[in-house]
Amino acid sequence: MRYAAIDIGSNAVRLLIADIIQNDKEVSFKKTSLIRVPLRLGDDAFLDKEISEKKTEELIKTMIAFRHLMDVYKVSDYMACATSAMREAKNGQKIVQQIKQKASIDLEIVEGQREANIIYASHIELSLERKKNYLYIDVGGGSTELSVFSNGEMIASRSFNLGGIRILDNQDKEETWSEMKEWVKDKVQNYKNLSGIGTGGNINKLFKMAEGKDNDPITFTKLQSLYTYLNSFSLKDRINVLGLNSDRADVIIPAAEIYLTVMKWGGVKQIYVPRVGLVDGVIQLLIDKNFKN
Repeated sequence: MRYAAIDIGSNAVRLLIADIIQNDKEVSFKKTSLIRVPLRLGDDAFLDKEISEKKTEELIKTMIAFRHLMDVYKVSDYMACATSAMREAKNGQKIVQQIKQKASIDLEIVEGQREANIIYASHIELSLERKKNYLYIDVGGGSTELSVFSNGEMIASRSFNLGGIRILDNQDKEETWSEMKEWVKDKVQNYKNLSGIGTGGNINKLFKMAEGKDNDPITFTKLQSLYTYLNSFSLKDRINVLGLNSDRADVIIPAAEIYLTVMKWGGVKQIYVPRVGLVDGVIQLLIDKNFKN
């Protein structure tokens, strides 16, 4: 049995195809194929408040390709979600209808809190040490989702309109930064020795560059020095010398700024990077839906 998850983000569009493994009552999944297409819809959505004809065409072509792949892989269930860029585009719903018509894919534009809930559906809390307190930071192209966990329970959660692409396009607002700071300070004040959990493509890349061992956190100091190191290169050299993809080389800087700033506000000295994202949460939601006891 195979499921598929589609994530239409502000920076990239992803398709995850996963094999579902049933062992007695335990149901898990193994990633079979992950395809990422760097469409960068956020540039249109945050600057012009709508997705251009050219980008719409590229997105529809991508969805048709994803439809064919799902058919070839014999996917039995799927879920497709669009986040921040499509939320803000005035023509978002029109594009949803075009995708339904031309690619036979049902697409849901998810609100910020629902996006956070989908990411957490990957049951990240199961891998946490229950006695510890955590500040969960997910940075995307258009939004940042924050949550506080204590004793394995989610205490508070909120989505903010701050992300890597939004900052690159100078569309981040001072009041949003202030709101986020206030929220973090308020929610973490009763929790000592907070550790961070970071998700999103940029923190995954930073973790890889830090050459840390799996399950080991990156310290705030290490992340700060990586950020300083990356920032010392021009965009061109981040691509040609460091070998970063062109759609990662620019956005990784503002994304790192968000992680570092939130960690600083929360007094977080280290951050774990479990390398899961929205697509993992979607597969888990499909499992929960189809394997209800």
